[in-house]
Amino acid sequence: AAAGHEVLVQRGAGEGSSFSDEDYVAAGASLGSAADAWGAELVLKVKEPQASEYGFLREDLTLFTYLHLAADRALTEALVGSGTTAIAYETVREADGALPLLAPMSEIAGQLAVLAGVGYLQRPQGGRGVLAGSVPGIPPSRVVIVGGGAVGYNAALIALGIGADVRLLDTSIARLRVLKSMIPGAELLVSTPGRLAESVKDADLVVGAVLVPGASAPKVITEAMVASMRPGSVLCDVSIDQGGCCETSRPTTYAEPAYVHGGVTHYCVANLPGAVPVSSTLAITNATLPYAQALAARGWRDALRDDPALAAGLNVCAGEVTHAG
Repeated sequence: AAAGHEVLVQRGAGEGSSFSDEDYVAAGASLGSAADAWGAELVLKVKEPQASEYGFLREDLTLFTYLHLAADRALTEALVGSGTTAIAYETVREADGALPLLAPMSEIAGQLAVLAGVGYLQRPQGGRGVLAGSVPGIPPSRVVIVGGGAVGYNAALIALGIGADVRLLDTSIARLRVLKSMIPGAELLVSTPGRLAESVKDADLVVGAVLVPGASAPKVITEAMVASMRPGSVLCDVSIDQGGCCETSRPTTYAEPAYVHGGVTHYCVANLPGAVPVSSTLAITNATLPYAQALAARGWRDALRDDPALAAGLNVCAGEVTHAG
C-alpha cells in the first residue's frame, strides 16, 4: 500500500494466524470476498489452488504461491487451460541452489516432523513405547533422517536436542561436509540403497526429507524397507508435498494425521507448517515480500527478466508448463 498499490484481502484470511481484518485495513488494505480477491492482477496465496478455486484462474492473472505441480496433475491442467501465469514459491532458486521461499517452511516442517514423530513412539499413540530421548543406563531412541537439506538439518537439530541417536543420510558428500560442523553430534553417512535399508530397519523414527526441486520426490524408501521396521516404529514423510519419498506413503491431514501400514505408523501431513500458523505466516512473509514487491512494481515479465532466481519460479505461462521438473 505504501508503494501505491491497491491491496485487497479476503475477509477472514488472517484469522488462523491471529491477524484480524482490522489489522489489514489499518495497514492500507481493503476487504472483499474470495471472488473479489481473485479478481486482482496479482494474487498471493500459500496453499496451492484447490479444485473449488480453479474457476478463478484466467489468462490475465499472475499467481504467486506454492504449487507442487509434480504431485498434482489436475491443478497443472487447470493452470495450463486457463492461461494463468503461475510462479511457484518452491522453485524460486538462487544461483547457489538455495531455495529461499521453500527454506522457511522446510525449517519449520523438519522440526515439527520430529516433534510429532516422537509422540507416536509412545504406547498410548500405538508406538513401541520408546522414550525419544535417553536416561542413564539405556540406549536412546534412534532417529534416521533421509536427506540433508533444510528439512533434514532442522529435524536433526530437534532430534539431537531431545537426546536421540541421530543418523542422517544424503547422496552428496559435499553437503555432508557442510553438515559436519553444523550438527556434530549426528552420524553422517553417504546414502546407498544397502546402507539406507540397514538404517531404516534399525530406526525407531524415520524422517523422509528428500527433495528434487520442482520434481516428484524419488521413492528411495521402499515397501520392503518399511516391512523390515519393528512394529510400532514411525515414519514421517515430509516429502509428501512432492509425492513422498516412501512407497507406502500417502498424504494425510491434521484431521487424520497418521495411519498404520505393516505395523509402522505413517505420519504424512501435507502441510506441516499449518500447525503453527502464526510462526509460519511471519516466516513465509519475510521471505516472499521482496519478490511480491518486485512483481507488483514491475510486472511479472520485467521482474523475472531482472532476477534469475525469481525466473526459476515460473511453472506455467501462456498455456505451457515452463519448468522441466
